[in-house]
Amino acid sequence: MRAFPLRRGPRGTPRSPRSRASLRTTFAASFAAVAAGVTLLVGLLSYDAAAQLVRRDQQSVFAEVVSDLRSQVRHRSLDAEDYASGDLDHDGLRDDLTRPTRADVQVLGAGGRIVDRGSRALPVDPTERAIAREREPGKVARRDIEINGEEYRLATVALGGGRGAVQVAQQFSDTEDLLKDLQDRTLLFALLVVVSAGLFGWWLARRITGRLVRLASAAEGVAATGRVDIQVPVVGRDEVGRLGRSFDHMLGRLAKAEDDQRRLVQDAGHELRTPLTSLRTNISLLHRIDELPPGARAELVADLAEESRELTDLVNELVDLAAGRPDDERTEELTLVDVAREAAAVAGRRTGRTITLRAEGAQLFEGRPAALQRAVTNLLENAAKFDRGGTEPIEIVVEGRRVTVLDRGPGIAAADLAHVFDRFYRAPGARGLPGSGLGLSIVREVATRHGGTVFAEARQGGGAVLGFEVGDGAGDFGGE
Repeated sequence: MRAFPLRRGPRGTPRSPRSRASLRTTFAASFAAVAAGVTLLVGLLSYDAAAQLVRRDQQSVFAEVVSDLRSQVRHRSLDAEDYASGDLDHDGLRDDLTRPTRADVQVLGAGGRIVDRGSRALPVDPTERAIAREREPGKVARRDIEINGEEYRLATVALGGGRGAVQVAQQFSDTEDLLKDLQDRTLLFALLVVVSAGLFGWWLARRITGRLVRLASAAEGVAATGRVDIQVPVVGRDEVGRLGRSFDHMLGRLAKAEDDQRRLVQDAGHELRTPLTSLRTNISLLHRIDELPPGARAELVADLAEESRELTDLVNELVDLAAGRPDDERTEELTLVDVAREAAAVAGRRTGRTITLRAEGAQLFEGRPAALQRAVTNLLENAAKFDRGGTEPIEIVVEGRRVTVLDRGPGIAAADLAHVFDRFYRAPGARGLPGSGLGLSIVREVATRHGGTVFAEARQGGGAVLGFEVGDGAGDFGGE
């Protein structure tokens, strides 16, 4: 037995040679098989019904001819000469028998001798000779015979009074030949239908699977090269077209995610470099800490503690941001008022600032409470960071599905309003302040996941207004 090598599919899965059969071939073969089954079933049923009908009709006509013959000899005194073949007008008794079925008629005289042979000689056996000698008219004997390889039905009817008998024979092998020809034609027609169905199925499958083949080629190209920026053929509005559009959309999302990941790594490396450099510089001074005056020692330790804290916050925010979405947190029905109240308590303990909450028209919606609380907390801590030394309370205003945080800090320049929620963006006036530049980008990420948007504007009288609004729908929660 010959061994066939196995092909390796994705992730090392072996694929046998049988798996190479294309969908086009399978579709065409299935189409032809269904057409063959239906055609053969209909053809055989139709042939069987037609054959039974023809046979019954032939038997009925022959039985009617024999019945008419018996009726004639019973009601009239007839002899062999009355059924002779010499009637020039073709309207005699013999013609009445041959006309309906084109039957062969042979006349027997007394004792069973052949008086008038028809177009072909019919056999006469002792039973039929006995019928010719019968005294009672209408006696009949039936049998099937074979003449020169042809099959016949034969009926011999007594004329009565020993005057002889009349034999009527109907060939039924020609009927069977006709039915056999019909059967052959039916099978030929079924074969033509199967071939036509297979060709049509192949053509149809080629039209349908052509787009699938192109999609498969695109998918194989992605698997082989790792590139997700390839062009995906999208044609049609049917299921295949929907599949193409979904695949193209998926690749677009993957390309965007890959670009975001690359940009995040680059930005994170840039942002981590500064605190790490400062931390390394201060650590290099530790081996001379005994030589430093007490004030410098305290300042060095404080700088190390502050830099390690900023580095820890930066790493934590990078982890949260790289995770993209907290898939492990389930959604629940909540209001932004409850979220803002808990966030205000947390931010108040962290910053030591007074935070006031004003709520109008609380609305229930489906959301992730921890993520939303983190977003509001980031807004509050951002307000406290830019309003250091401020004495006025930080305000939170909740209106339905909208959260607004108002502070009295230095405000935001008009050129910076469009960028304050970008990753690692630091306004020129904020470069000296602690922070990673990720807090507000996390706010935007949470708002987007909840189908909402963020906003930033200057506050009248000084300060800034920042916030977000969640959408009416369920948001993008990863299929939950």
